[in-house]
Amino acid sequence: MSGHSKWANIKRKKGANDAIRGKITTKIGREITIAVRMGGGDPVGNMRLKLALSKAKANNIPKDNIQRAIQKGLGAADGSNYEELVYEGYGPGGSAIMLDILTDNRNRTAADVRHLFSKHGGNMGETGCVGWMFKQKSVFIVDKEVYDDEDALMELSLEAGAEDFKAEEDSFEITGAPADYDAIANALAEKGIETASAEVTMVPDTTVKLEGKDAEKMLNLVDALEEHDDVQNVYSNYEVDEEE
Repeated sequence: MSGHSKWANIKRKKGANDAIRGKITTKIGREITIAVRMGGGDPVGNMRLKLALSKAKANNIPKDNIQRAIQKGLGAADGSNYEELVYEGYGPGGSAIMLDILTDNRNRTAADVRHLFSKHGGNMGETGCVGWMFKQKSVFIVDKEVYDDEDALMELSLEAGAEDFKAEEDSFEITGAPADYDAIANALAEKGIETASAEVTMVPDTTVKLEGKDAEKMLNLVDALEEHDDVQNVYSNYEVDEEE
């Protein structure tokens, strides 16, 4: 998700209260289960599972929870009626929002999400209304407290196939094509460089800066969407200054 910075959002989630952390654990567990059902229990040949496990590690999900989710996926039956959807819409100030949905009742979920959009100054749109503004990318975040040699990290990343490298205030952001995820991840791992986040996600082509009431409404909308049980991921193109 865009907004503040990727690292700021990661830290915010890590410091979330127990109720929100419980929801994050449930969502990641569901993603692991679906990934196993679709591609098997070996992350070597199952990119979706590898990404879900990476997300679990970044969010400090207990190993027991991960193992249960994998076993559930290897089982069968329970939860096999979930369907994956993508919802799109507009937030305050003309910002764009995309949602990855995993639901066993699309009518309920659509009504809930439409209500959240309208409640917080946005509106749900038609399929394709904002999707063209985003591109799928591999994104890696390295905390400067873990590794702070900018030149070495940039050289390593670009040699591994990264398309872009950004130095933020307290982190580095490495971006590449989805197909280069393994090459970049392996290059970092070989040097013992731990990532705070490693994922294939949707990155906006351009961003919209929000201030004042629009910024407040947008942050509330994103929080409400992320807290919904059926919303797996929220992607947006908003930018908000830390002061806001």
